[in-house]
Amino acid sequence: MALHLVRHATARDRSRWDGDDLDRPLTEQGHEQAEALRGFFVDRPVRGIYSSQATRCLQTVEPLAASLGLVVERRRELTEGAKVVNLLELLRSEASVEGDLVLCSHGDLIPEVLNYLLRDGLPIVGGRGCEKGSVWTLETVGHDFVRGCYTARFETGDQELPNL
Repeated sequence: MALHLVRHATARDRSRWDGDDLDRPLTEQGHEQAEALRGFFVDRPVRGIYSSQATRCLQTVEPLAASLGLVVERRRELTEGAKVVNLLELLRSEASVEGDLVLCSHGDLIPEVLNYLLRDGLPIVGGRGCEKGSVWTLETVGHDFVRGCYTARFETGDQELPNL
């Protein structure tokens, strides 16, 4: 089983957005990244999809949810500015549940969670990063995180994906 931390796809520029930041949508490129992301999960036993309350996160995982017949559940623990301890608590509570879970969040929380897990001894396979539209796969056994693997963002559905 695995938990997949997805960083939202490319959104409109924060400095040029006049509305509430939670309402800031994806760009055309971001929508393309969201569509391409579906290919990563095509053969995975996804049981659920959680998202930050931000529109850009919801838009990132909605194509995946639609293709799997799932409803995206909004979670405050994934929203930008949330406390890392709350997100870690959510991850630990979901780690031993059967099937994969997709969680879409932001560039402030994902690196902080990973740094905590690294200090706790999580082995990482391959490269590291947190690009928009990328995925961190955290493999679990029971409540333990046993391996992390980073997959850079997807520009097209034809991109070669790593075997986990």
